[in-house]
Amino acid sequence: MSEKRYRVAQWGTGHSGSAALRALIDHPGYDLVGVYVYSDKKAGRDAGELCGREPTGVVATSNIEDIVAAKPDCVVYMPITYDVDDVCRLLESGVNISTLLEHFHAPERLDPGVRQRIEAAGRRGGASLSSMGTSPGFVTEALPVALTSLQRRLDCLTIREYADISGRNSPEMLSMLFGGDPAAAQLAGVAESTQEHYGSSLHVLAKALSIPLDEITATARVGAAKTPVKTAAGTFDAGTVAAWEIEVTGLRAGKPVLRMIPTWYISTDLDPAWDFPFLENGWRVVVEGDVPLDVLIRFTFSSEEEKNNVGYGNASRPVNAIPYVCASPPGIVSSLDMPQLIANLS
Repeated sequence: MSEKRYRVAQWGTGHSGSAALRALIDHPGYDLVGVYVYSDKKAGRDAGELCGREPTGVVATSNIEDIVAAKPDCVVYMPITYDVDDVCRLLESGVNISTLLEHFHAPERLDPGVRQRIEAAGRRGGASLSSMGTSPGFVTEALPVALTSLQRRLDCLTIREYADISGRNSPEMLSMLFGGDPAAAQLAGVAESTQEHYGSSLHVLAKALSIPLDEITATARVGAAKTPVKTAAGTFDAGTVAAWEIEVTGLRAGKPVLRMIPTWYISTDLDPAWDFPFLENGWRVVVEGDVPLDVLIRFTFSSEEEKNNVGYGNASRPVNAIPYVCASPPGIVSSLDMPQLIANLS
């Protein structure tokens, strides 16, 4: 990309948002001009103070008009979920949006009314929005596209994600089923939400490979701890949920062609036992085709280091994508509409 400098703002300073804020401050080609926060305790504080950096002179705000007035070229948008009014306000003001939210991977799968509003706002402001996350995103789009460039026939592509989250000290662990009664686990709801999380990205991949999917299905299972499990969030009793796995499958002519299988756990000592690979955190991508591949990507950080490393893993891709998002046509832009993302690591 060009040597142009970009005025940037960070939206949200949670786990991944704080990592993104540090990356924006440290990036040699970006000038931080704004930070949006949701907490009154954070509003009015210096951006550097919020993320462990030296003072920047940029004060956090909870007023979207302050962000608009700062005239950033791009906002790295990292709320828990999106607010269509905020998204439209930014776009119609000429502010591009780079995000990791899964909702925008495949524009055609958005609610038609929401898509129409966002696309119209982008046209008015000449600004674009793109979701450039990691999972979904990198592992469900960029990496498979590269691996399948070796193929002339694809029978099935399977992505397995493994995450040991025993090092997390978060109340969210309970909402993720851990420590609950396996018999009472709402597996249908978990499967549905995970299908929504990854489904759009699998459709993008299928479209890129010219193998459009007929449908996407999802199934879920949980595993019970054989013995009590000590984690950063406390001790979980034997017999309670210590692992879950959801299989999201894209079908074509009744056969699975794309599969995403996240497996998150706090213990591998389950009753009954599951078959776990050697990697604690990472991905295994199996390509069944005329050039069969079995690719392991192992994160080398420990479970205790998982929080900080995953924060950067989530944040870096939308941060690196800023020049590409700014150069894209107005509206919602998928990864298919962009050239290969190359990071500026100077």
